[in-house]
Amino acid sequence: MYDLVIRGGTVVDGTGAAPRVADVAVIGGRIVAVGASGEPGGPSADVPAVETIDATGLVVTPGYVDVHTHYDGQVTWDPLLAPSCWHGVTTVVLGNCGVGFAPVRPDQRAWLVQLMEGVEDIPGTALHDGIRWNWESFPEYLDALDAMPRALDVAAQMPHGALRAYVMGERGADNEPATEAEIAEMAGLVGEAVAAGAIGFSTNRLAMHTAKDGRPVPGTHASIEELFAIGRAMAGAGSAVMEVISSEAMGNVADGYTRDVEWTSELSRETGLPITLCLTQVDNAPDRWREVLELVAEARAAGAEIVPQVAGRPLGILLGLSTKHQFQGRPSYEEIAHLPVADRARALADPERRARIMTETYAGSGIGNFVSRMPHKAFPLGAVPDYEPDPSTSVAAIAARTARSVDDVFYDLFCEHEGRQLVLFALGGYANQNCDHIHEMLTDSSTVLGLADGGAHCGLICDASVYTSMLSHWVRDRPRGARLTLEGAVAKMTSLPARLYGLTDRGVVAPGMKADLNLIDLGRLQLRLPEVVDDLPTGASRIVQRADGYVATIVTGQVVLRDGVHTGARPGRLVRGVGARVAARAGTAGTVGTAGAAPAGVAEAGT
Repeated sequence: MYDLVIRGGTVVDGTGAAPRVADVAVIGGRIVAVGASGEPGGPSADVPAVETIDATGLVVTPGYVDVHTHYDGQVTWDPLLAPSCWHGVTTVVLGNCGVGFAPVRPDQRAWLVQLMEGVEDIPGTALHDGIRWNWESFPEYLDALDAMPRALDVAAQMPHGALRAYVMGERGADNEPATEAEIAEMAGLVGEAVAAGAIGFSTNRLAMHTAKDGRPVPGTHASIEELFAIGRAMAGAGSAVMEVISSEAMGNVADGYTRDVEWTSELSRETGLPITLCLTQVDNAPDRWREVLELVAEARAAGAEIVPQVAGRPLGILLGLSTKHQFQGRPSYEEIAHLPVADRARALADPERRARIMTETYAGSGIGNFVSRMPHKAFPLGAVPDYEPDPSTSVAAIAARTARSVDDVFYDLFCEHEGRQLVLFALGGYANQNCDHIHEMLTDSSTVLGLADGGAHCGLICDASVYTSMLSHWVRDRPRGARLTLEGAVAKMTSLPARLYGLTDRGVVAPGMKADLNLIDLGRLQLRLPEVVDDLPTGASRIVQRADGYVATIVTGQVVLRDGVHTGARPGRLVRGVGARVAARAGTAGTVGTAGAAPAGVAEAGT
């Protein structure tokens, strides 16, 4: 008997092959047949099923594999990992950008929280209250993740920041050079983590990524010798991925990508490790990304496995009364800042208060210092969110058409819809006022979709929804410029990121593969407007975004969401990398398994 049969859907299998109408049968969480019922390869017409889903008119894809999230804290309290679960994601990778929560000594917990808060803008109060620290080592962290039932699968990388702080203490936090003994200890701990199931190691070379105390992420200035020792330990433990945030990632260090491609290529050729670099367009060098892709192509031709992660839309922050804006810090605004958003919007409508606010000076730093100066980068979100907005809809264009000041336009927008209106500010990746460069990046054969940052910057962005944008915008709706093919877009979200991280038991709709699937009504697929909710521990706020059109999301053969609503099923698990299988076969896996048998949750194939 089949556990599940999905009948008559248009299968986009994740390999890049053309869509085809087929049935999909599942037993024990695995796909066992794909094809027309009764035909070779298809489900048998004579075998009954516990559940049958009529997918006529629906698209059937593999579940999406999101390789760039920051759910390192949220994963310990949230079994759903919203909002990613609402956008077809079935596997998430933690521990990106060199930040995370293991290994950790008890007296370093608060420091790691403020590191995450500074780099990824996750409320420290929520992390302090929500995380239950029942680990010290990275293997213990994996075991803690493994013990919690959840809807989605999770996999973890060891972060360089936590590792350096653990081994070197304040010297590591200060980015001082590591001694030979310290490098050897770090390498040993990374090897231990890979043997326990870590699927990668992440390092951050971007000096502007700082902890709340102002110090760059530990590892920002680490020597190449330190990174090579860590890479060799990873390879020796069975292989894993190294993720690198380049020193040039935000365009502030000339030739940083060149140097990073050089050393990562050498390391990859020596060890066989896959290495992923995060690549975006930056305003002060809008064509630099193309040069980087050429460098990557040369490195790959020479035998290095370098895989750029690229974003599916511009890096945009959401401005509004419920998030942040340039009127904060002005005395007449601060008088009402404590009010609920709707009451605040009504108070702002008072002409006298408005006049006072407009004559006052912004007293803070950050957003307020540049938003009003770059109104051509700001776009009000409409009923259907548009992440490739036409320049004619910018705040600058509105101000010019209506003969108002820029701040007058912002002020009016922030008060609309009882203060719920949000304005997209294209912080980066929109230098040419279109997304043609993103199309080129996404169609480059070396890249995968990444940089969605699920769980991070939760008071200003919600780019975890980009997985829905890939199909609704890039495949179906894009009005300006070339679109993506359905099969090409799906491959960038499924088999290609899965293969990069050695998760080769998923990402493809084929017999023997894990039954992680999405059933999508493509004609109805649509993002909803982002909204601010107060559902983090301690009631802290974050931006979330839902979508319509996901008829079902399936993990390990179980429907976890129907029409965006959780069914109560929690088949998700910790996915341990190939290193855990290698350790298990060698009899050195410790807590992760026993000799001769792969521990539960180990990926089916290596990199």
